[in-house]
Amino acid sequence: MKAILATEFGGTECLKYKDVDIPEIENDEVLIKVVKTSVNFADIKARYGKKGATLPFIPGLDAAGYIEKIGSSVSELQVGQRVIAFPKKGSYAEYVVASDKLVFLIPDSLDFRTAAACPTVTFLSHRLLYNIAQIQKGESVLVHAAAGGVGTTAIQLAKLMGAEKVIGTVGNKEKVKIAEESGADFVICYEEEEFDSKVNELTEGQGVDIILDSVSGSVTEKSLNCLAPYGRLVHFGNSSGTIGKIKTIDLHSSCRAVLGFSLGTTRKQKPHLLKETAGAVIPYLVNNQLKIIVGHEFTLKDAAKAHDVIEKRLNIGKIVLNVTDED
Repeated sequence: MKAILATEFGGTECLKYKDVDIPEIENDEVLIKVVKTSVNFADIKARYGKKGATLPFIPGLDAAGYIEKIGSSVSELQVGQRVIAFPKKGSYAEYVVASDKLVFLIPDSLDFRTAAACPTVTFLSHRLLYNIAQIQKGESVLVHAAAGGVGTTAIQLAKLMGAEKVIGTVGNKEKVKIAEESGADFVICYEEEEFDSKVNELTEGQGVDIILDSVSGSVTEKSLNCLAPYGRLVHFGNSSGTIGKIKTIDLHSSCRAVLGFSLGTTRKQKPHLLKETAGAVIPYLVNNQLKIIVGHEFTLKDAAKAHDVIEKRLNIGKIVLNVTDED
């Protein structure tokens, strides 16, 4: 089969389009013929050796396709079914293997383009808001990196879950429209103004109830300046590459909380939790209540170009890799 292999840690020149063996499955696993897969920021971190991968490795977190083969102990899945999945060893390939606990059926009405773009961003956004922040109807939400795949999805889900006000932050003016089109009530470009001051202005000095932070560094620190009493700051990434410092004195008297979440850790340690999440997000997609913005598409062979787009922060919404010719 064809696959993208990271043969070294470093730049996009380390990504090679190669012939490799189709992987074998264990008793509780399934083999999936991949139609499309998506590109996530975590793939770039893995390429630089920051995710603990062992060389050579196939990048990628999620995939959409057809079940080709099932293990002997798999009882709830069948060959030929359309699925999304979180493979155990990367998704930039024509075939992937996944635990049956991390394979989720999708109906014929959900196209593979949307399906491939959705697993990481929808599962992550839903768990951040529903399970970790425990959003309540009428609350306000601040979403950092609001024009990216997770950002545009989280804005929509926050609205679907009853948020009264959703504010987004973006890195440049060109991305403001994307966040607005996703449903953000206000969008702040932090190149032009201090987001914490603007958030407090927009909330009449109260701050927001929930902040979703995948940036870290100074963004995390400033976020505490505009988090309301009893508010929850959910930290789930560090795209800035810098570490943010939080003062414990800023928490107890205000009854505010700082929470952490990793979808990768959850897939490895508590995969059963994601069945509930799939049951919540897939109907949103099928009913067109939640729209996944796909801003870029590349062939599998051109995965390096897709990485360039993300690394240069030029991406709008999700990036999909087309592994086969099927739409």
